[in-house]
Amino acid sequence: MKILFTGAGTGGHFYPIIAVAEALNDITRERKLLEPKLYYAAPDPYDREVLLANNIAFVPTAAGKVRNYASILNFFDYFKTGWGVLRSVLRIFFLYPDVIFSTSGYASFPTLLAGRLFRIPVVLLNCDASPGKVTTWAAGFASKIAVGFAEGAQGLPADKIAHTGNPVRKSVLVPAREGAFEFLKLQKDLPVIYVTGGSQGAQALNDVILMVLPQLVEKYQIIHQTGAANFEEVQGRARVALHDSLQRERYQPQPYLNDLATRMVAGASSIVIARAGAGSIFEIAAWGLPSILVPIPESISHDQTKNAFAYARAGACVVIEQNNLTPRLLQSEIERILGNEKLRHGLSAAARAFSRPDAATSIANALLDIALGHEA
Repeated sequence: MKILFTGAGTGGHFYPIIAVAEALNDITRERKLLEPKLYYAAPDPYDREVLLANNIAFVPTAAGKVRNYASILNFFDYFKTGWGVLRSVLRIFFLYPDVIFSTSGYASFPTLLAGRLFRIPVVLLNCDASPGKVTTWAAGFASKIAVGFAEGAQGLPADKIAHTGNPVRKSVLVPAREGAFEFLKLQKDLPVIYVTGGSQGAQALNDVILMVLPQLVEKYQIIHQTGAANFEEVQGRARVALHDSLQRERYQPQPYLNDLATRMVAGASSIVIARAGAGSIFEIAAWGLPSILVPIPESISHDQTKNAFAYARAGACVVIEQNNLTPRLLQSEIERILGNEKLRHGLSAAARAFSRPDAATSIANALLDIALGHEA
C-alpha cells in the first residue's frame, strides 16, 4: 500500500501531513495491517528530519508560484510549473500510489494533475477558511474533501465534504502542565503571555510587544518566540527597553521553540498572541487557550484574515487587524481578557469546542479505506 502526500512548502501545509502520517502508522498497527509506504512530493522537503522520523520518503518535484500581483517571475514560473508536471507524471508513473493526499497550495498542482491523468484517487484537505485556487480546481475530481473550518467548504461539492478540522501533530497536541513552570523558570502566581509569529517570527508582533514591554512585565510574564533571524535584534531592543525595569527577568525571548518547549509553554500560558495561520489556530484551540490573533494583512495573505474572523465567530479569540495594532490597544485587550475570569473561561471553552483532536485519525481512516479499495 502506497500513500503519496503533497502540499505547499509551508508549516501550515506540511505539519497536518505529518499528523496524518502519525495516525496512519498508529492505525495500521492497531488493525494489524501491513505498514504503508509513505511518500511526500514537493519542491522542498521542508523538514527532512521529521520526514525521516515518520518513515516518509521525499519525492522532489518542481512548481512555479502563482502570485496575486504583477511580476515578471510569473512568466518564468509557467515554464517551471510545466517542467514540474512532466517530472511528476514520470515519478508517479513509476511510483503509482494507491491514493494521493493533498493539503493544497501551488506546489501540489503538478502532483495532483499527474494523479488525475493516472486516475489515482485524491483526498484533499482545505486547511483555511476559504478554498484556494488549487483546491477549487482539484475538488472536481477528488474522492473526498476534508475541511478545517466549516467556512472552507463554500463553493466545493457538498457531497464530498467532511468537516474534520485540521490535524495537529501528537508532539504538540496536549499541553505539558506538569513541571512547566519549573522547566521554563516562571513564577506560578503571575499570568504568562505567549507571543509567537511562528517559526519564522513576525516583525509586526515583535515591534508592538517591544514597545509595550515595560508595562507588560509589571503584571505578566512573557515568553516571546521571535524567529531565529530576528532574535538578536529583539534581544538587544528588549535589553534597552527594560534597562530601568526591576522585572526584566519576566521577559524571555526565544529564537525558536522545539516541540517539548512548545508543549511546556502551552501548559504554562494564560493567553496566546499569534498570527492566524490555520496550523497555529488549531494548535491554540487544542490547548484550550484564549488568544489575540493578528492576521497578516489581506494585501499579502487573504487566508489569515478569513481564518482569524472564522475563529472569532466561534467565540474563541479576539482579532486585531495589523493596521489597527497599537501598543495601547494590545495592552488593553490583554488586560481585558486576563482581568475578566468569565471572559477568559468563555474564550477557553470556545477554543476547546472548536478543536477537533480526532482530525488526523478521521483523515487517516479515509485514506486507508480508499487505498485498500484501490489495491483490491
